[in-house]
Amino acid sequence: MLVVVAYLLVGGTLTAAETVANAQKDLTLLNEARLRTDWRINADETAIEGNGLNFSVTNTGNEIITDFRHIDVFTYDNSNSDYEHYTFDNDRTGSAGKWAVIRINDNYNPPNQLYPGEKAWIMATFSSNDPVWVMITTNNGIYSQLAAPVTGWR
Repeated sequence: MLVVVAYLLVGGTLTAAETVANAQKDLTLLNEARLRTDWRINADETAIEGNGLNFSVTNTGNEIITDFRHIDVFTYDNSNSDYEHYTFDNDRTGSAGKWAVIRINDNYNPPNQLYPGEKAWIMATFSSNDPVWVMITTNNGIYSQLAAPVTGWR
């Protein structure tokens, strides 16, 4: 009986230690990815066309951006003093409250991946008045924002 208790105690301790070590490793990898992630909205390529805010972002970091489903876009409308949240639209339906990647400038890399130095053109379809501010944020909290007035932005 004593051997069984010792076996369970040692086994439980080793399992707990392995779980903690794996969690610390995963957290370190996430933090490293966050440090290598950066991007910028290009002010000279931002315009409103109809109910769409079109803009481009450049991956200025060293991390490949792939998880578009968990990237959020926000805009602010001065007239209503209201923020609008946009979710990813993989089918590019152009529905209000959705954003989509229209294209990525490098056709040589795998699709739907924004490599360092590449530029993606994005369209966010808004449902209220013309926005005067836009912010795009990655799933690990890195963001870029831009406020009007910008050349071509009404």
